[in-house]
Amino acid sequence: MLSLLTADAAQGGGMIMIVYLVLIVGFFYFFLMRPQKKEQKRVAGMLASLEIGDVVCTTGGFYGVLIDITDDTVIVEFGNNKNCRIPMKKEAIADVEKAEA
Repeated sequence: MLSLLTADAAQGGGMIMIVYLVLIVGFFYFFLMRPQKKEQKRVAGMLASLEIGDVVCTTGGFYGVLIDITDDTVIVEFGNNKNCRIPMKKEAIADVEKAEA
């Protein structure tokens, strides 16, 4: 009789362990992985909508105007000096302010 009670308790403990595991995986998905994927989609959409003349902020904190766009690089003009044009990767753009039409 005692062995039957311990076997039932062991099976119940296994089910509790599975429920905890599912809860932990759910927590990691909803609070860590899902927001990161949403942010990646937002950034990809922002980079896909770049247009010449947009004001961009780089990851270094510099503001500039887009002069040219290629597949994976952009040329950004900084300041009022027309000679300060720097090519950089699109991933270096942190924020975009659309040009006024």
